[in-house]
Amino acid sequence: MTATTNSDKPLGGKRITIGITGGIAAYKMPLLIRALVADGADVQVILTQAAQHFVTPLTLETVSKHPVLTSLWGQGNETLGWTKHVTLGTTSDLLLVCPATAHTIAKLAGGFCDDLLTATVLSARCPVAIAPAMDHDMWHHPATQANIDRLEQHKVVIIPPDHGALASGLVGDGRMPEPEALRGHIFDLLGTSPPAPSISVPPLLGKRAVVTAGPTREFADPVRFLSNPSTGTMGYALARTLQSLGAQVTLISGPTNLEPPLGVTVHHVTSATEMHSRTMRHKDADIVVAAAAVADYRPTEVSGQKQKKTDADALQIPLTPNADILADLGRHDHPTQIRIGFAMETHDAETSARQKMESKNCHWIVLNRLNESGAGFGKGTNRVTLYGANGITRESSLADKLDIADWIIQHTLLAETKGDAE
Repeated sequence: MTATTNSDKPLGGKRITIGITGGIAAYKMPLLIRALVADGADVQVILTQAAQHFVTPLTLETVSKHPVLTSLWGQGNETLGWTKHVTLGTTSDLLLVCPATAHTIAKLAGGFCDDLLTATVLSARCPVAIAPAMDHDMWHHPATQANIDRLEQHKVVIIPPDHGALASGLVGDGRMPEPEALRGHIFDLLGTSPPAPSISVPPLLGKRAVVTAGPTREFADPVRFLSNPSTGTMGYALARTLQSLGAQVTLISGPTNLEPPLGVTVHHVTSATEMHSRTMRHKDADIVVAAAAVADYRPTEVSGQKQKKTDADALQIPLTPNADILADLGRHDHPTQIRIGFAMETHDAETSARQKMESKNCHWIVLNRLNESGAGFGKGTNRVTLYGANGITRESSLADKLDIADWIIQHTLLAETKGDAE
């Protein structure tokens, strides 16, 4: 049997540079890129800063098999050097900007050159195509249409947006075509006949997921409460990752300053009791990710008025245990549910994490070490250890929390669905 090489594939030998900008449709791009790589293409991704709010470099590096480029300066594929925009512009067979936001379209129409993507477009000797994606009124605005006309005069190929449901909740023009349709356009632009469709459905499509995030606040009086430094960043990142993989996600969030991920249903709560009540309404979810830093105790009595400072040497506040959300879900034990818990430890970390996994009937525990550099509360990065109920241990590297979220899901839920969690 002869092994298949890239030269045997329909896009073998083709070099495609894809620029991803900051629109919600960016979450579809890993599916397209994975399909193009399977077709034999060499795909290099350029990711704008805004796009990183919707899809992470780690995901795109995994499917493209290349470092993702985000800056003109000293980052990513160093073999391209600081003139990487020239290298990409002169060696690519196709440059596709997808999704192309109204802002990026305006910059390209005006010849702006303030980041790696716009510099690469100006350097391109190959065909350049854009796939606009935005809300209906933004697409039909005279300024946008004038910019589109100008790009067409510059021989830029416009892949027209579809009509359909939009992120705003409206229905209209401006929806980015689905990945399989984009794949067909790419084959046409490269003068190649596409084979049969190869883009599979998102791996978690149809799954219901509930994610808890952030701290809880346990009030002693109207102005004082017990809490912790959790910012909710990890839980919000996990919710976004699950949504991008097709899951129907409900995020139950304690007090944070974060913007909810688009497409995710969010319920805001304050106390552990409220979080418990809201979470148990989703006890039959297919996936539970308990990333919240829930207070173990609450004041036994809550004063209706601010308690004045007195001359007493000490103040005693009797505490009552809060219900254990993860343990109660574990006792319910929905037969097909996968539960991922989190443990924050300062000592005896592995022993404590494994005990928590067993006592709360979890399938996975993600261990955070509070005293480790770059990890813990209030940081944009994290490094975690993953323990599985079947004895698996996995160590992540220190990375952005968005990348850590991708890593956790890749090594838990996606490993489970593939049957290779070992």
